[in-house]
Amino acid sequence: MTELTGVYPGTFDPITNGHIDIIRRGLSLVDHMVIGVATNPSKSPMFSLEERVAMVDREVSPLVEKFGKSVKVQPFDELLMNFARRVGAGVIIRGLRAVSDFEYEFQMTGMNYMLHPGIETVFLMADPRYQTIASKLVKEVAIYGGDIAPFVPPQVREDVMARLAETNAK
Repeated sequence: MTELTGVYPGTFDPITNGHIDIIRRGLSLVDHMVIGVATNPSKSPMFSLEERVAMVDREVSPLVEKFGKSVKVQPFDELLMNFARRVGAGVIIRGLRAVSDFEYEFQMTGMNYMLHPGIETVFLMADPRYQTIASKLVKEVAIYGGDIAPFVPPQVREDVMARLAETNAK
């Protein structure tokens, strides 16, 4: 029996409790997970690609120990389907929070299928506790002085606050 590799892509700027929940649940579906940290020219990231890869790696390491699954955090700057093919993925894992996510993901899935019909996309509905969490909103809350502790792991909160302090000091 062959092992199933899944790719969970995102910009993870920053990684949130919602992302971690999807990763945790996705690990029960695959033998090996590649978390693809994407560059995205349409977004202005708070953290560099290298910082985001390190942050994701740090935050998922407890899950690796808990589930005993193979997980690799890897940057990518190419079409998702090319990346998925390159890492040998049979499935793309995506999280859905709301109907608006579905509409976007529906279009992306159709396009991805046209590019590589051999790779399936699996959608996991966000846990109700995390349905409103988005990295963009986490950053906005932090910028305006709100508490982001309910939305991100403790070390990520510290990372965000430190970055804001650096930015404000300039």
